[in-house]
Amino acid sequence: MTGNGAAAPRPAAAHEALLALFEDRGYARVEPPVLQPVEPFLELSGEDIRRRIFITQDGAGAELCLRPEYTIPVGRHHRAVADGQAADYSYLGPVFRLRAAEPDEFHQAGIESIGRTDVPAADAEILGLALDGLDRLGRGEGQVRLGDMGLITALLDALNVQPAAKRRTLRAVAAGRSLDAVAAPVAVDAAHAGLLSAIQGQDPQGVRAFVEDVLAIAGISRVGGRTAGEIAERFLAKAAAHAEGGAGLGARAREVLDAYLALTGDPDAAASAARDLARRAGLDDPRLEAALALFEERNGFIAARGLPLERFVFTGSFARNLDYYTGFIFEVADGEGGESAAGIKPLVGGGRYDGLLQHLGSTYALPAVGCSFWLERLGGER
Repeated sequence: MTGNGAAAPRPAAAHEALLALFEDRGYARVEPPVLQPVEPFLELSGEDIRRRIFITQDGAGAELCLRPEYTIPVGRHHRAVADGQAADYSYLGPVFRLRAAEPDEFHQAGIESIGRTDVPAADAEILGLALDGLDRLGRGEGQVRLGDMGLITALLDALNVQPAAKRRTLRAVAAGRSLDAVAAPVAVDAAHAGLLSAIQGQDPQGVRAFVEDVLAIAGISRVGGRTAGEIAERFLAKAAAHAEGGAGLGARAREVLDAYLALTGDPDAAASAARDLARRAGLDDPRLEAALALFEERNGFIAARGLPLERFVFTGSFARNLDYYTGFIFEVADGEGGESAAGIKPLVGGGRYDGLLQHLGSTYALPAVGCSFWLERLGGER
């Protein structure tokens, strides 16, 4: 299913060589079903993904979708065959989602490591395998950008930013938006206070279903360009802000966060600068100390693998979807010298997503980290 109706290209021999590399390193190949339940993708990737995935229904009316990526399907596979245990997986196959100026069916390859408790070593291994994979494909000179969702979250916790304001802040950073709107308190219309109090803390799926039912009864599919799911998300966000008295980011927190987001440079220098920022701001918080220690330890494992840490760039403002990623994140893009420029599409990217298995229903808090290769950007398909 490509945008012009042509058949999807088959993976080339180079792609099979990439998969062989992963399997040689102990990452067993899996192939989850192409049809997947849609709910996990909406819950973890945001309602916006509904506009970009291909949705159908089974005979009972349950919504299914063509898999838009592999990480959630691999997580579901792990739950079915090895829940509570550690395992490493690799994959290569087609995924399906609408993209601007790119095919809507394309091949991805990647690896997922689930259950390893040596977190900084596992992070370094995934990054190393990503670079080894690019080298195997003849693309070993990309620029490497690193970030850390765990560190920015710990910083906001140390600054005592309230949960709703923290969530708004992380969403703004991940989307590359200004923090001006987050810094201001949330205004809540008194006429809506009762409704917001009623839905505060409720199951997001239930709130979405309620909003969808109300709009369906009224014969409305969208309001102001927003879907029912997006409207429900806004209600939930306002309800959380209402419970906190509409608190915004705050001037001091904004100042410290702006300084953190401006950090850029090689990872060792960035770790030192982040520690200095915490000291100057008087942030003596064990959560922040743990995140900084993990950052430094990860740098040590990356260097110990023989990777050129001094050529990588850590960027404080590099962030991704907070419902998915919980720690170390990275991407490798074409180009020379320094940070990935805006608009440059990554060849490979990934990171840590420790909460995924529990989101998928597991009772085990298994850490996880992985990455995926955008094979059509690397060439070699026939």
